[in-house]
Amino acid sequence: MASIPAEILLGIYLGLLVGLIPAVVSWALGFSFRYLSSVAVPKPGATLLALVLAGFNGGVLILADSSVLANPNPVRFLTATFVVGMLSLSAQSRGEQMAADIPRRLSLSRLRERTVSRERGEFVNGGEEVRLRVSGEVSDMEGYPPLPEELRAQLRNSELTFPADLRLRELERRVADRLQTEYDLGDVSVTVDERGQVTVVAAPPFSGLSKRVSHDRHAVSVSGLIPTGLVHGDEVTVITPDVQVRGTVVSARADEGTDDDGPDIAPSSNEKPARSDQQAPAVRQPTTDGGEGRLTVAVTRTDVQPLLRASDTKIVVEPRGTRREYEVISTLRRADNRFRRFVVEAGGTFADTRLGSIDTQARHDVSVLAVRKDGGWLVAPGGDTYLEAGDELFAVGVRDALHEFETVGVKPGESAA
Repeated sequence: MASIPAEILLGIYLGLLVGLIPAVVSWALGFSFRYLSSVAVPKPGATLLALVLAGFNGGVLILADSSVLANPNPVRFLTATFVVGMLSLSAQSRGEQMAADIPRRLSLSRLRERTVSRERGEFVNGGEEVRLRVSGEVSDMEGYPPLPEELRAQLRNSELTFPADLRLRELERRVADRLQTEYDLGDVSVTVDERGQVTVVAAPPFSGLSKRVSHDRHAVSVSGLIPTGLVHGDEVTVITPDVQVRGTVVSARADEGTDDDGPDIAPSSNEKPARSDQQAPAVRQPTTDGGEGRLTVAVTRTDVQPLLRASDTKIVVEPRGTRREYEVISTLRRADNRFRRFVVEAGGTFADTRLGSIDTQARHDVSVLAVRKDGGWLVAPGGDTYLEAGDELFAVGVRDALHEFETVGVKPGESAA
């Protein structure tokens, strides 16, 4: 008869030998039940099933080689039973965890609806924003010429910051727009993963100034006093002795002195381009420093000749006016409507129900414009939107309606407008 330590080792060996298949079955049960129905298999039941399967495996081993269980010992069987139980419980828990991590009805579009992982991403400003970094090499886009190494290095060093609750699909769109605008790329494709890592496939600029001018406009350069802070896209009026011409800025350069070896400044920028061994500049809209220089504006065809004939010009920046979204808010305010944020209370009328069943417009004269959940924003939510405790509702209505709305299962937040 073997000693107790030897029997324990034999029990561990026997438990691993007969417990492998029961562990796989326990993992499959835990994963499938949690993934398909969000219900966890009772652990005592799963453990009992694993022990039954382990007993069956032991019987098969006896048929194959009767010496496996020769000289049976209670210590050996108790140790083997413990090992089988632990394997089963561990495998079941692992399966349930994997099912919880994988989105139901897995599809590429559903994956794009996820946000950057709170555990794996890099968040700044108290978690309100996420910092995205370009990872790996910037690839060339098929069908286009290869990227210059200087431009490739600048893209590779790019860091961008966006609101943390944006979904991956929206982040990819915004990153692509930002890179294409900042570096004047011919085309760009961007992929953002849950870690906030950005993969970029880009094409170099395949046109210069002509790309900045719309099809019904023409670009004309004039000399004059360049205002400080001018940027690409500003509306200006060029005043000549004969006419006043309105146009859109497509390029500007202020002279920096009489030195002919002055810096080469890119269109719509007043900055030196970074060398390949330097960190790429921050992604921001470049502006002019002001002073005498040359300005290129996009104007209509009839305004080209008057500008070309002018020897003396003055440049005046025109106001763009109120942004459209602010015009909408102002219109609502003039109609005595207000925006307000509400939070769904636990146990309230709105908790654990669908937005359509509440009918906020008909019952409370309030329109819910957006819902903010842990996973991100839902703009213009549909009636099937499921509300849970802690969800934020952004609603619009008159003051009295919003005040009454506070009494039906939501608590007021900060006013939005």
